[in-house]
Amino acid sequence: MIKFLKKPFVYAGIFSVLLVSLDSYVLLKTFVLPSAIISVKEENKDNLNQDSNSHIGKDNTEPNNTATITDSSYEDSNIKISIDTIRKYDTTIYIADVSISSAEYLKTALAQDTFGTNITEKTSSIASEKNAILAINGDYYGANSKGYVIKSGVLYRNTIRENADYEDLVIYKDGTFGIINENDISGEELIENGVTNLFAFGPTLIENDNISVTENGEVKRAMSSNPRTAIGIVDNLHYIILVSDGRTSESIGLSLYETAQVMAEYGCNIAYNLDGGGSSTLYFNGEIINNPTTNGKRISERSVSDIVYIGY
Repeated sequence: MIKFLKKPFVYAGIFSVLLVSLDSYVLLKTFVLPSAIISVKEENKDNLNQDSNSHIGKDNTEPNNTATITDSSYEDSNIKISIDTIRKYDTTIYIADVSISSAEYLKTALAQDTFGTNITEKTSSIASEKNAILAINGDYYGANSKGYVIKSGVLYRNTIRENADYEDLVIYKDGTFGIINENDISGEELIENGVTNLFAFGPTLIENDNISVTENGEVKRAMSSNPRTAIGIVDNLHYIILVSDGRTSESIGLSLYETAQVMAEYGCNIAYNLDGGGSSTLYFNGEIINNPTTNGKRISERSVSDIVYIGY
């Protein structure tokens, strides 16, 4: 009789323990687990924020906080950039002197990460998305339906451009520059030769240490003063980037010959004119350094097809 009476109490006790355990699990899941999930999400968010504000080095171990950064310079173990602002030809000119330890840090990017003639985005927007340290507008390939397009080692278009008399700038995988004419070589051959990026705007400003444009030649383009963007190479993995203001009362802009002269003064043995006018934009450490304008009435970036940038 005693055993019989004990069993219900035993069963009831076991049931009570199970019920309390179940309630505790439900309470834990309801009130504790979500907090843990939020904590993990916040941690991931913090990590993402840290990643977006850092530049990982060649060995993926060098964050941005190891770099030395000022308003006009950036330096870590792989990338060194200094920016001079000068006045010449009644124009404000920005010169970026760039040295890198590997050609992999000289990059290009497409607007919206997509190839197409009607796809554009502001230089600063693309640069921000790529965590670029420094960026400039490219050649605005999307303004034309013909002409070679090679970006980041991909041959996107292999038709000869209509104004092929203007030569193209090519950048090889080792970071060296070259000048080619589309009539002389195919896009496939360029890829086989190790070309990773090509710019088809022009004209060539300097080749083999000699200025390629004249004061009196190419009057329509060279004699007019405009905002300009140019890129040149001094020696192995050492580059000069020029962006000038223009079309305002403070800065009238540069002719092609004046642009070439400045690039020569900074030691470029090859220099090339990129898209200019309202496209000319210099982005550095999260800010637009110059004053982009299309008509001089409003300081504003023009959306472009592609950029050139320094970064990881």
